Amino acid sequence: MLRVRSHAAGELRVEDAPEPAPGEGELLIRAHAIGVTLPAVRRVDAGVGPLPALPGGEIAGKVIGVGPGVSGWAVGERVTALPFGGSYAQVVTAPAMMADRIPAGGDFTQGVALVRSGHVALGVLEAANVQKNESVLITAAASGVGHLLVQAARHRGAGRVVAVASPGKAPFLYDLGADEVYSYADASWGAPVDVVLDGAGGDVLPAALAAARPGGRLIYFSSGGGTVPAHDLLAGAKTITGFAMAHFARSRPQRYAEHGHELWQLALAGALTPRVHVAVPLAQAARAHRIVAARENCGKVVLLP
Repeated sequence: MLRVRSHAAGELRVEDAPEPAPGEGELLIRAHAIGVTLPAVRRVDAGVGPLPALPGGEIAGKVIGVGPGVSGWAVGERVTALPFGGSYAQVVTAPAMMADRIPAGGDFTQGVALVRSGHVALGVLEAANVQKNESVLITAAASGVGHLLVQAARHRGAGRVVAVASPGKAPFLYDLGADEVYSYADASWGAPVDVVLDGAGGDVLPAALAAARPGGRLIYFSSGGGTVPAHDLLAGAKTITGFAMAHFARSRPQRYAEHGHELWQLALAGALTPRVHVAVPLAQAARAHRIVAARENCGKVVLLP
C-alpha cells in the first residue's frame, strides 16, 4: 500500500509499506478520504516527536478487518474514524470507539469533512453551554471546524454569530450564515459577545478574550498555544475552558455517539453543510499541507488515497 510519512520538519514522503493489522480494540479500514487538520500540519512543520512520523487525522472508508475485543462492527461497513497516527495511508487502523457509521445517503468525502470537525464543533458548543439568543464569536471561522461551528451555532439558536478569519473569506462566511465577519487585523470585532469559541490561539487568544463581554466565557480548542494575563480574567470576571476532543470521546462515550448521530441527521436534512475546499491525491499531501498552513482554505482539505 501507499502511505505518507514525515521524515524531517516540514517534509512529507510517499512510500510503499505493508498493510497494518488491527490490534486490540481496533478496526482495519481501507481509506477512501483522509482529512488534513491544522494540528497535524503544525506537528509535521515543527518536526514534533521521533522521526520518521506518521501524521494523524480523520479518515472515511470501509471496514476490512476487526481486531480482538471489538464487537458491534462488521467487515464491509462504511465508517468515519479518528486514528491517532498513520492516517495518511491507503489502509489504516483506528480505535473502534472513535468510529462512526456513514448512513445511507452519506458519502466518504462528505463524511471526512463532517464527522471529526463536526464532533469538535458540537463538543465545543456543549462546553460553552450556548443559550438561545446568546451572541457567539468564532475565530478560525473558515477552517474545517470553524465553518461547521458557524452553522451549528446558528442551528443551536445563537442570536448573533460573529466570524473572524483571514482576509478574503467574508463571502464564504456570510453564505454560511454569519451575521458579521472580521479579519484578524481589524481594529474592532464589533460589540462584545457572550461566548467566544477560539480555534486560532497564539497571538489571537488575547484579542479573543477581549471580545467577550464582562462575565463572558471563552472555549479554547486550538493547537496554537497562546497566553493571557490572569488580570484580564479577574477584571472582566471571564472564564476560559479548554476543550480536547480525545478527552471528550473517552470520558463521555455515550454523548460522543449521540453527537455522531446528530451530525448525520443535520447533514442529511441540509441543516449542516460540510464544505470541501479542495480534494487532492494522497501523493500530493505536501501541497495539501501548504494550503492549510497558509490558511488559504475555506472548509476542509481532503486527501484521496
